[in-house]
Amino acid sequence: MKTPALPDIDPAAALKLLMNMLPIAGLSGHEGNIASFIRQRLRAAGANASAITTDNANKRSPLGGEIGNLIFKLPGTFPGPRRLLMAHIDTVPLCAGTKPVRRGKRIVSGNPKTGLGGDNRSGATAILYAATEILRRKLPHPPLTFMWPVQEEVGLFGARFVQLSKLGGPKLCFNWDGNEPHRVTIGATGGYVITIKIKGLASHAGVHPEQGVSAIAIAGIAIADLFANGWHGLIKKNGIRGTSNFGTIHGGSAANVVPDELTIVAGARSHDRTLRKKIVAEIKAAFERAVKKVVSSEGKRGSLTFEPDLRYDSFKLPENSPPVAAASRVISSLGLKPELHVTNGGLDANWMSAHGLPTVTLGAGQMDVHTVNEKLDIANFTQGCRVALALACER
Repeated sequence: MKTPALPDIDPAAALKLLMNMLPIAGLSGHEGNIASFIRQRLRAAGANASAITTDNANKRSPLGGEIGNLIFKLPGTFPGPRRLLMAHIDTVPLCAGTKPVRRGKRIVSGNPKTGLGGDNRSGATAILYAATEILRRKLPHPPLTFMWPVQEEVGLFGARFVQLSKLGGPKLCFNWDGNEPHRVTIGATGGYVITIKIKGLASHAGVHPEQGVSAIAIAGIAIADLFANGWHGLIKKNGIRGTSNFGTIHGGSAANVVPDELTIVAGARSHDRTLRKKIVAEIKAAFERAVKKVVSSEGKRGSLTFEPDLRYDSFKLPENSPPVAAASRVISSLGLKPELHVTNGGLDANWMSAHGLPTVTLGAGQMDVHTVNEKLDIANFTQGCRVALALACER
């Protein structure tokens, strides 16, 4: 029996939907407006209101937030394992106020002070287009769940705290968040965010600096220690790679006051769990040594609070796993050559895989994200929409 042809898309309609979604504000924790737009489009295409829900991820997230993850479920018109299509809807602050315009083969922000927001409105559009086309055209499909996670940009909190009971038990999971539609991301690094608080002792820096304990001096000694011993920046140990970074430092009050408090937010990443834990341990040990080295004239030392948070664990799916095979099969059917890939960034797929839902990530045209030079490749976006609809309808 001949396999039915996969449905194609209307590129102009998909692009119009994208241009409508890009300007809608949706900073992390404030995704209410974009979620309402998606809900309205689903309802207009014929979705039952009861099939569209939100979960309680925002109530469990440390950020709080307006809403949880938006979820839409469809029973299948033919039997098969349930498929999950997902793409986060929050954007970084740099994209607030974007005014998307088309320039040749790409879309850019017409506001030179903002990014575009293609990360991840391109992915969110691709799966919304697939859902509405299935509804509008009454396309045959297996059981489906569509999810638009919140708070990806600030720690993958939507995926981390997803209410799994609302997803319907999907077996094949696909996430859109990238550029090239033929690239199948099957693995990603793991990462810690580390909050380091140093408590020193204030004194007059011009009169009696020796009576103080400088929190900044402690931090400087610790970071220099890590740099000298190969635990800062790109880290290579026994052929295994990792990274560390000190992203923000806040402290001090005036030039004539020995700073008594300092807060640092650092990061540590590696695909290798053992090395990742070792990086965190080395950072902690360096700060503990530094605390002991800075002593006031009266023999007083500072103190340290060290709080590592595993924001996402690393994962790598087997190349023959069901979601990888399905994505590769559909991409090949569209005339593209699947390319398996492992990334050094974190994805919602990290947490989905940790929840027992192995998830591959696919692309829909994003380029130069998180910058004012961000752009979106229209051809790759269109192909990303084709992949989304085909994966949703494949037997």
